[in-house]
Amino acid sequence: MSPDAALPYVRDVGQLACSAKGCGERAVHALLWNNPRLHTEGRRKVWLACEAHREHLSQFLTARSFLREVVGVDELDESHG
Repeated sequence: MSPDAALPYVRDVGQLACSAKGCGERAVHALLWNNPRLHTEGRRKVWLACEAHREHLSQFLTARSFLREVVGVDELDESHG
């Protein structure tokens, strides 16, 4: 399997894509989350969201008490997972 196989579908090389199933639109939000049963307190996983899917993905993570923070993709750095 290629190293890129785990990346979200991307229409253009270098574009960050929304994590919503089948979307592929440009991501503008980063949803930082963790599952406290599996991850240490400081660990953050990242889902990317386009404007249309931000609320849906946020609600999904919030319902499970996983959502920790939402930031713009332009604010992401290596410390975010």
